[in-house]
Amino acid sequence: MEKLLRLTKRVIPKRLFYSLQPFYHGVLATIGAIRYNFPSRKLYVIGITGTKGKSTVSELVTAILEEAGHTVALLVTIRIKIADESQPNLYKMSMPGRFFIQKFLAQAVKEDCAFAVLEMTSEGAKMNRHKHIEMNALIFTNLSPEHIESHGSFEAYRDAKLLLKDALLASPKPNRILVANMDDNHGSMFLETHGSEVVTLPYSLKKAEPYVTNERGTLLTFEGISIHSPLPGTFNIYNILAAATLTRAIGIKREVIKRAVEKLSIVKGRVERIEEGQKFDVIVDYAHTADSLEKLYTSFPSSRKICVLGNCGGGRDAAKRPVMAKIAEKYCSEIILTNEDPYDEDPMKIIEDMQGGLEKKKATVILDRRLAIRHALLQAREHDMVIITGKGTDPYIMEANGKKTEWSDERVTREELHTLLNKSEEHDSGSDSNVQ
Repeated sequence: MEKLLRLTKRVIPKRLFYSLQPFYHGVLATIGAIRYNFPSRKLYVIGITGTKGKSTVSELVTAILEEAGHTVALLVTIRIKIADESQPNLYKMSMPGRFFIQKFLAQAVKEDCAFAVLEMTSEGAKMNRHKHIEMNALIFTNLSPEHIESHGSFEAYRDAKLLLKDALLASPKPNRILVANMDDNHGSMFLETHGSEVVTLPYSLKKAEPYVTNERGTLLTFEGISIHSPLPGTFNIYNILAAATLTRAIGIKREVIKRAVEKLSIVKGRVERIEEGQKFDVIVDYAHTADSLEKLYTSFPSSRKICVLGNCGGGRDAAKRPVMAKIAEKYCSEIILTNEDPYDEDPMKIIEDMQGGLEKKKATVILDRRLAIRHALLQAREHDMVIITGKGTDPYIMEANGKKTEWSDERVTREELHTLLNKSEEHDSGSDSNVQ
């Protein structure tokens, strides 16, 4: 199939090839559903969509369902999990194509899962990969500009997300639920159900009052009970509210929701703390939009920040490059610009686009991402915070001509911290031996 697709791509004109892709993937989705006997019909399927927060909300929903004693299948950017078996998602796609999703759902049925939690994207919807996934519930988190080159406009990007709402409305399942963030400008669009029997549940920050968040976690209120989450930032209050609103609606007790949220101390690649005994903080995060980057930085207001960032990939979203750099200039004491996913675009061109957003500060440019991380760690002093953004759990750096270099921000950061700390110990030991 892969060889045939590559051959087709070479033979058919580029514009025609991309115009035919949705039809191609839609046909495959139909064949896959038939091949695996429409597995979504045998599961309670929860979709999560939005620009930001999809993976974290998915993990929170899964944690709550499992705390309630249910067996869950989970498909997100970070990992693929069926019952007790979990593995990293190495596809660099939340919704892999071909027959993958239908096969995943069939395996979930085979393993006696009651629920399937799916991160659902505009790209997946655009390619019809959501076809024949009969949902019981959908969560909308938020919407901000992303994938504009791919979709052609923000409106087209938004409309691709709305296709997922349409899929929920068309689902034949009973007692469907639609949860949407009403603090987002587009929340009301997702709650418009045109007389459908779907139950609509809005959530907003007001429903978490009183709440407080700091660099070490969050305390919020949900339906009269206090929940202390290790996840920091106002954006994580929204994530918790989304997950809690849905799971409460399907009958999960508040006390179970509280226990699950308080136990979930980390979501890989999402405000992930890297602790190796260093005297400063290190955070790895996926933030790849201007809005998510600013919200991440403002979640740590008291720390001196050393920031490592690139941009979200060559050949896309070029307009946000100077904006991202400008945000880094506003909040970061030191800025290190590095390589991320250049694809077929010149990495230095991406960096130069970012530098166009800097007015007062000069960034250090280190294209080698490992060396950039090493440099940031070397600059850090006690109580500083090194924030490494853009990759999260992405398993590869995507380069020209289809080259993929295996990568992990977490692993590389840990390796560099080990080296740094070992050198520090050797230096201290050498200094002690010279004392007479």
